[in-house]
Amino acid sequence: EGGEDAFRRLFRFYRQRDTLDLRGVVDFSAPGAQVFRSQLSISSVSDQDAYRAGLQPVRQWKAYGLNGYPGFIFILNPFLPGCQRHWVKQCLKLYPQKPNVCNLDLHMPPEKTFDLWGQSKEQLRRKDSSKREPRSLLEKLRWVTLGYHYNWDTKKYSANHHTPFPSDLAFLSEQVAAACGFQGFQAQAGILNYYHFDSSLGIHVDESELDHSRPLLSFSFGQSSIFLLGGLKREEAPTAMFMHSGDIMVMSGFSRLLYHAVPRVLPNPEGTALPSCLDQALPSDLPAGSVLEHSSDEDWQVCAKYLESSRINMTIRQVLAEGQKFPEESGANGKGQAPSEDSHHQENSRAKRHKPN
Repeated sequence: EGGEDAFRRLFRFYRQRDTLDLRGVVDFSAPGAQVFRSQLSISSVSDQDAYRAGLQPVRQWKAYGLNGYPGFIFILNPFLPGCQRHWVKQCLKLYPQKPNVCNLDLHMPPEKTFDLWGQSKEQLRRKDSSKREPRSLLEKLRWVTLGYHYNWDTKKYSANHHTPFPSDLAFLSEQVAAACGFQGFQAQAGILNYYHFDSSLGIHVDESELDHSRPLLSFSFGQSSIFLLGGLKREEAPTAMFMHSGDIMVMSGFSRLLYHAVPRVLPNPEGTALPSCLDQALPSDLPAGSVLEHSSDEDWQVCAKYLESSRINMTIRQVLAEGQKFPEESGANGKGQAPSEDSHHQENSRAKRHKPN
């Protein structure tokens, strides 16, 4: 990430903590001249399947495109009231569990990372935001990989480093992809990123998947962020946009292989500890076949305390085309190392080498 190209200059500008000019940031909740309404494939997702995934009927979604970025779709929070809570809980309580892989596995023995939720929940629930206290293990979580586990050293996926992809997240991803015109999308790999107010995500391109004809899906929960979407070269200045809790981004076609980054995490614009879309609990009468599960008030208290200073992002990918296989590998064990994400990922030299996802 060396050099002072146009993308780097804007990244550094939005990364600054002392002053931040937000006038040029695209806000899809108040679309401007750069933004146009994007057509969705309404008939591809039944209302019942949308409800099962915790989503509004597709005809009610507000989806937008951005001039100059064909294939980019921004969906303003399409989740039904209370339903974001399920995905937050899964990202904090279930998805970090073994056999999935997380950044803490690189530095701690397996018995220490077996139950991050159990080891962190009381500490988080009691946390006083006015005091500096030791961080819980959940607060030290930076990434979790699902399905085909991304190898941060080789920047590849492999057949021999794979665990079952969560069925609820696969179903959600399939409905969103179908609504955007990608029927048959298969959720095969996921990278979950966990951000705090001092976190950022470096400038990179998601190109390790073998099939680039399928979209990259991105889901955000909790605090807000600035997302930078650039061009095919870093010399092209990126466009800055807000992402708020519940928003979904789809990068497909031309936009699938563009440079992008997250320079800044921001408090939600409502000025409250949590955005109001997280206020409601899951409805008691979930539809038949729903992939969502009710959670206890105690569990949500832990999640809510975590989100007061954090943002969770789920990026879902299809790695292989239908019938495609990985090329033969020589001696790769599939296990790699990734940078952490605090303060430009703290480990700056390593971040430069790995261009973190």
